[in-house]
Amino acid sequence: MSATVTTAEPQAAPATPRRKPWPRLVRPAAAVLSGVLLYLSFPPRPLWWLVLPGFALLGWVLSARGPRAALGLGLLAGLGFMLPLLHWTGEEVGPVPWLALALAEALFIAVGCVGIAAVSRLPYQPFWAAAVWTLDEAVRARVPFGGFPWGKIAFGQADSPFLPLAALGGTPLLTFAVVLCGFGLLEAARQVHRHRTTRAVPRAAVAAAATTVAVPALAALAALPLVDASAEDGTATVAAIQGNVPRLGLDFNSQRRAVLDNHAKRTEQLAEDVKAGREPQPDLVLWPENSSDLDPYRNPDAREVIDKAVRAIAAPTVIGAVLSPDTGALRNTLIQWDPQDGPVDTYDKRHIQPFGEYMPMRSFVRIFSKDVDRVQRDFGPGTEVGVFDLAGTRVALVTCYEAAFDDAVRDTVKHGGQFIAVPSNNATFGRSEMTYQQLAMSQVRAVEHGRSVVVPVTSGVSAVIRPDGTIVEKTGMFTPDALVDEVPLRSSLTPATRLGPLPEGVVALVAVAGLGWVTVRAVRARRDRGARPQDVPAAT
Repeated sequence: MSATVTTAEPQAAPATPRRKPWPRLVRPAAAVLSGVLLYLSFPPRPLWWLVLPGFALLGWVLSARGPRAALGLGLLAGLGFMLPLLHWTGEEVGPVPWLALALAEALFIAVGCVGIAAVSRLPYQPFWAAAVWTLDEAVRARVPFGGFPWGKIAFGQADSPFLPLAALGGTPLLTFAVVLCGFGLLEAARQVHRHRTTRAVPRAAVAAAATTVAVPALAALAALPLVDASAEDGTATVAAIQGNVPRLGLDFNSQRRAVLDNHAKRTEQLAEDVKAGREPQPDLVLWPENSSDLDPYRNPDAREVIDKAVRAIAAPTVIGAVLSPDTGALRNTLIQWDPQDGPVDTYDKRHIQPFGEYMPMRSFVRIFSKDVDRVQRDFGPGTEVGVFDLAGTRVALVTCYEAAFDDAVRDTVKHGGQFIAVPSNNATFGRSEMTYQQLAMSQVRAVEHGRSVVVPVTSGVSAVIRPDGTIVEKTGMFTPDALVDEVPLRSSLTPATRLGPLPEGVVALVAVAGLGWVTVRAVRARRDRGARPQDVPAAT
């Protein structure tokens, strides 16, 4: 008897429903949006508070992500932040330098976001995440080529109630507090959500979330008495000259005599206003950076023009000049010019701008842009701290780009500066946001060190800032003008000035400790998985 075996035909597997692409795009889109919110919190917009939802959103994007995902999402957030923030860098040289710099800065942020994602698994994660962000800022403010601190979160807080923290611990503490508050908002939202869904939220978690939001705000309130605009050492009547430039762009440097004449003419006009009683006699006068790109030590005609203007105003004057020695690098120099004795002292800019004042990797960069050859002779950095004694007033000198560097400003105050002068030249960057971003830096520095700050700029915006960060006078852009103001002088040192880099070092150690904790936990988890007994197959 034979049996017939029939084989059933295999049934087709049910069709897998096609996944919608939208869920995968939510986090990348949110990452870009978080970066854009950070950008929008910076001047000239008075929207400092957007930094808080920006970091809350970034914290959500990075929460419990792996290193690869965090790197990609962090890069998107960095580009959303840096591409619009640094758009001014391509104002006259095209998009390649702008895109390259924005990408480089975004990569720093991306690496920092890997660390933020890692510490998001720790208890009290907003605290660790804020420390990692601050550490990331500290690194990119130092490397490569001396660093590029532009885009520090602290520099977007000139109009913020968090600003008094700058007087307590400088820009690192201000950044840490603001970022902590932003990440804390996310943690608070999570606890509210957990309460609504489970009704069982640990009190410790609620307290931690509330603390990360409340402590930065309370600390800023407690630091408010440190902000003092009073005149401890009397006052000085200071004039800031904005001579303007003949036209926008890089080519203004080819019209050096016209720029010099503009500043001399505006100074002589101020002298006439003083004689007519329309303006008070200044105790000292400040010209901007590059107000004389003709070396007055080598060009008798330039020296004569400056000397005539300084004698007319009858006050010691700071002249921004380019010095061209026979050999060696050029010098971006501030010259103390006396009405009777002429040039009597100099300060050479210490933090010079890579790819602007000197060209690293020139042959390599030329592959991407021939504009590198505009910098035909590199500038060299100075080594001495700049403090001039002008008619009995000790003036701390910080030239333009140096205002972004904590040490450059702090050194001048510690060396006795009673107010800070920031001679600048922003004409190369046209009417972009750059001048407002830089002006906000000077507002933060005023509070950080308890000093008035006077900012004379070739083409604007020139300004006078009180020690509490308030702008009391400012010019328009690309108009000749002169600001004359009675500036309070101060000699006491804020905690931030006294502590120097210590607060940043402490926050950096906190960040390293958090990252170390994560690493130890990961190693132990891997070791535990390796130590588990393997499943032994049963005997058959």
